[in-house]
Amino acid sequence: MRLLVIEDDPELNRQLVEALGDAGYAVDRAYDGVEGQFLGETEPYDAIVLDIGLPKLDGISVLESWRRAGKTTPVLILTARDRWSDKVQGFDAGADDYVAKPFHMEEVLARLRALLRRATGHASSEMSCGPVRLDTRSGRVTVDGNPVKLTSHEYRLLSYLMHHAGRVVSRGELVEHLYDQDFDRDSNTIEVFVGRLRKKLDCDVIQTVRGLGYLLAAPEEPR
Repeated sequence: MRLLVIEDDPELNRQLVEALGDAGYAVDRAYDGVEGQFLGETEPYDAIVLDIGLPKLDGISVLESWRRAGKTTPVLILTARDRWSDKVQGFDAGADDYVAKPFHMEEVLARLRALLRRATGHASSEMSCGPVRLDTRSGRVTVDGNPVKLTSHEYRLLSYLMHHAGRVVSRGELVEHLYDQDFDRDSNTIEVFVGRLRKKLDCDVIQTVRGLGYLLAAPEEPR
């Protein structure tokens, strides 16, 4: 899953990007409203963390612009603790949730996990497909109850397919959602990661749909 962090405080921006990266997300960053608005309009993010008090263009204006343009990406706004009016403005502008500063990083992570689940129709932090189970809270993956160790890219791939289980996901979509903008993108690497993931899971849940992409679905029961 690919996220965007728009926060003008350099240290807080760094902390957010680092924590989200450690949690298995591909993360882009912006430090002002103009750059953040542009990235949100032109890149396919799965969720956005947006500070309200930004230079050049405030966060509320950025969010209103996205919503007017039909962008439905889930947005978590960052507000000052004593500014309840910021929260009301944020929700009226189209925010999906908020966190008040100062905050605990675990709360940000939990709220983003919830936003991502709701956006893809999942109610629980645990997702399963056939014998494969993924816990987005702990990052743990098991097959038939046995833990499977994945690299960060393999985990991102499985997580994205799990969130979108039951529909065909193209290679291009995977490239756009698994890598940050600075990564040297190559759709051929997706095939490599899919091959490695299939080998580690050792079960037929990732199907190749010729000419279209990949489909995560439970293996058919033998008749």
